[in-house]
Amino acid sequence: MSEPVVYLNDGFVPASQAHLNIYDLGIVLGATLTEMTRTFRHESFRLEEHVRRLLRSCKYAGIELALDHEGLVECTRTLIQTNSKLIGPEQDLGVVHFVTPGENQIYAGSAGKSARLTPTLCIHSFPLPFAAWRPYFEQGVHAVTPSIRHVPPQCVDPKTKNRSRLHYWLADKQSQAVDPAATSLLLDLDGNLTECSGANFVVVENDTIFTPTSRNILEGVSLVTLRELAPELGLGWVEKDLQPYDAINADEAWLTSTPYCLAPCTRINNTPIGDGKPGPLFGRVMEAWSRRVGMDVLEQLKNAD
Repeated sequence: MSEPVVYLNDGFVPASQAHLNIYDLGIVLGATLTEMTRTFRHESFRLEEHVRRLLRSCKYAGIELALDHEGLVECTRTLIQTNSKLIGPEQDLGVVHFVTPGENQIYAGSAGKSARLTPTLCIHSFPLPFAAWRPYFEQGVHAVTPSIRHVPPQCVDPKTKNRSRLHYWLADKQSQAVDPAATSLLLDLDGNLTECSGANFVVVENDTIFTPTSRNILEGVSLVTLRELAPELGLGWVEKDLQPYDAINADEAWLTSTPYCLAPCTRINNTPIGDGKPGPLFGRVMEAWSRRVGMDVLEQLKNAD
């Protein structure tokens, strides 16, 4: 097969044949739950944890899938095995799961057709574009705190990973007006740090990693990996409310995210963090991360086409 496959609703189809109806509630309402996993050397990393979180999100949203945990894992591994044959040995895949409640019956009915009332399930993949994140490791990330605020946990529990992300898009528009290469770091309604658009954010001071409270953020699988690595590196771990002041005055600050694992944040709102360069602890953590996944993560990020 010369093109990747996609799992859509009832089985695998070529990517060119995978389409959603315009009446799908993921489009009509933005009601979409999602997960993203990546591979290292074409093997999935912590896939079962991503699938468990997807199913917890579905339960929270009242969506019941036809596939259970084992079925989702099996389909995902089949997709990875198939699509990995289409990329080079130095490349890896990002694997996306998304679920919607199905189609809007009223909209579909007005078009003279029957709606698909069962949930929409899609699993697809793409080659990870490491070059897009290369500047993070050459200059570091510039985080900007826009006026757009994080969705309060009283509205949607942040432990539910979803694609209702207009606020992220608006935040990025504001941040990129300050610096076209900036990443948005959203504050909550009280001015506390929460998370970036697509990554968790932590600060490091006196050999302790500080993370915003889990009440306010999606605890990413990469953040969990960092927490597991911390003890072997002699680093403490504290969860607390943090403000921009804490990031500005930290020794180091990092972003954690599935595609690139860990990235140094060297500026916040145009103010350098530390000496404005990736710090020594960042390098130590990346070495430990590389040992965990069995390959040099930074080498892949810096050298891949």
